[in-house]
Amino acid sequence: MARILVVDDEELARFTIREILTKAGHEIDEAQNGIEAIECQMAEPFDLIVTDIIMPGKDGVEMIAELKQDDPSICILAISAGGPTGDSDFLKRAESVGADDILAKPFSEEELVEKVDQCLQDRPRES
Repeated sequence: MARILVVDDEELARFTIREILTKAGHEIDEAQNGIEAIECQMAEPFDLIVTDIIMPGKDGVEMIAELKQDDPSICILAISAGGPTGDSDFLKRAESVGADDILAKPFSEEELVEKVDQCLQDRPRES
């Protein structure tokens, strides 16, 4: 079991991801945007952050860059539908600032669990 923070401005998206990952045995907390996510991570670090990219306030790319600058070992899975245009460049930008993996929306339950498991398996371990 891992502690995972799900960051998305859409309540239904957070709920759906929470349900999938809880069923897979993980403990889930939620944040509505990058600002909340950074506050949550600083208060009590998570094993993994699953974040949307396009959000008001502080978007996912800004949040990833800030968190990775503070702690390069933090594990982050970026998800996005690419906004109204379906632009995949958002996920490429997330990777360029340090996202450990990416997943385009919409995705299946199996795809999400597989990506989360892979991120958790690949993350650096504390000594």
